[in-house]
Amino acid sequence: MPQESIKEHRMFVDSHCHINFEGLADRLPDVLDHMRSHSVTHALCVSVDLETLPSVLEIAEKHENVYASVGVHPDHEDAKEPSVADLVELAKHPKVCAIGETGLDYYRLEGRSIADMEWQRKRFRTHIRAAHAAAKPLIIHTRSSSEDTLRIMEEERAGVPGGVIHCFTEPWEVAEQTLAQNFHISLSGIVTFKKSTDVQDVARRVPIERLLIETDSPYLAPVPYRGKPNEPAYVNYVGRFIAQLREQPEKAVAQATTDNFFRLFKIARPA
Repeated sequence: MPQESIKEHRMFVDSHCHINFEGLADRLPDVLDHMRSHSVTHALCVSVDLETLPSVLEIAEKHENVYASVGVHPDHEDAKEPSVADLVELAKHPKVCAIGETGLDYYRLEGRSIADMEWQRKRFRTHIRAAHAAAKPLIIHTRSSSEDTLRIMEEERAGVPGGVIHCFTEPWEVAEQTLAQNFHISLSGIVTFKKSTDVQDVARRVPIERLLIETDSPYLAPVPYRGKPNEPAYVNYVGRFIAQLREQPEKAVAQATTDNFFRLFKIARPA
């Protein structure tokens, strides 16, 4: 096969990673070189709080192929609480292409009830309203909270700015409701895990034009690296596995997920 065809065949983008985290940031040149050697061309470094946002922006500013988001993760209870105005102002940065990571996470209630998580729901609404004002898509996290997540998305008309539910782990019924709200679905290395039958079912059925792939690195490394630190280079294992599940050429999945990334996040496609 000609070299040009090999490169085209393996063109992937990591739509969600945290390369500013310890373990990746301290070896960033190697991480980016490894991306290139695995034909992963671009990555979106996702913010989890305002305190560490400067590290996200610094990486995006220094590297043409890395983009950023701005948001506060639902797990970060003690983080500085952003206002709509805060998020809109920060989203003016030229490398910021999304609002998030935001959403709901009821997985670790630690003795509290769902009713006690109103602070999460309020924060989520703030991010959606900021996405409307900034005209930027949302990156949504949901864990053990899909009913409330979808309800708030509908109430706040999240489908207008649109976005993606990242690291999707819900059954097809939730995927259908997500798609109906004008959202994309992003699959991580979890899809390669043997027991992830719900995720694999979604991977087979989601329309290709609404599919993204990600690593969520440094977490959730795909097979054959499961249990080891993850990094953006490994997103190609996610893409290849999905291509096998869908019985589609790897090139088609790579092309579609890359095109979807640039279109959703309104990023000019490099020549």
